[in-house]
Amino acid sequence: MEVPQPKAGRLRPLVAIVADNAGTETTDLIVPYGVLKEADVADVIIVSSKPGPVTLMPALTIEADMTIAEFDRRYRQGADIVVIPALHDSENEAIVEWVSRQYRSRAFILSICEGAWVAAKAGILDGRQATTHWYAMDKIAARYPKAVWVQNKRYVVDQNVMTTTGVTASLPASLALVEGIADERTASATAAHFGVTALGPLAWSPEHDSASFHLTSGRIGLIMWNYLAFWRHQTLDVPVFPGVNEVALALVSDAWSRTYRSKVVATSSAASVRTHSGLHLISDRAPAGAAAIAISDEPALGQFDQALDDIEKRYGKRTKDVVALQLEYEK
Repeated sequence: MEVPQPKAGRLRPLVAIVADNAGTETTDLIVPYGVLKEADVADVIIVSSKPGPVTLMPALTIEADMTIAEFDRRYRQGADIVVIPALHDSENEAIVEWVSRQYRSRAFILSICEGAWVAAKAGILDGRQATTHWYAMDKIAARYPKAVWVQNKRYVVDQNVMTTTGVTASLPASLALVEGIADERTASATAAHFGVTALGPLAWSPEHDSASFHLTSGRIGLIMWNYLAFWRHQTLDVPVFPGVNEVALALVSDAWSRTYRSKVVATSSAASVRTHSGLHLISDRAPAGAAAIAISDEPALGQFDQALDDIEKRYGKRTKDVVALQLEYEK
């Protein structure tokens, strides 16, 4: 993968991760941020559609580094790389127009998961090979037939545009981006930090089995039962603290929030904290009791796998399967 050289006057790429305040997918945003910051190969900025907190889906709240308008005033040449997570409102005209302008200014575009809707609406995917989350594939292909929609690839690179499959593809895609910016050695060292191995489930090769991800009547029934059985729902506290491992936090919170039986809230005695890589994380509330979920400094992927195992122990193997299905995670 070839990543364009930084624009004039820059020593390394400027990466802008765009966020919709009304809703941006948790892992899609935090994983690229954490991976790129850990690799230290680029300057990374989160830009939001307007001032104020950014609600992440399905858990956590953050504050962006600046708004789109502030970014435009400060960086008149635009970004070198733009990352588009899945957004609550993929029709957000301000974001679509901004992404389109960045692309016309020669930015490399990386859409994560259903961030492909934004890229497609901006016309960036016309005539290009692209992919997205398995659940959205048929709908997006019908609406944007000018793109060549590809299955069985975790991520697809077509010139200066990269698209990925579901949520957990954000980790291998980010590592591939690190390799494109720097080299294989840097990507390997960064991968090891997050617990990703060359032969593991999220090795950063593009190989992927899309056919294994699909809804069945049994899965739909379980989702409905878990959702409707409100008397069994749980709120799970996850303490957040200065220096918390934001990639592990994102993956673990995302997983537990997709059981249809549990809700994750970030607790802290402070109103907000800075994570390991400097993300401005806003706490949901003060600690209310014993922690239900703990985030450690261990590799993020291992903590995610442990969360899936814990979900199975608490809610059963079928719920674990539904969580992995939503996150498009093959293990």
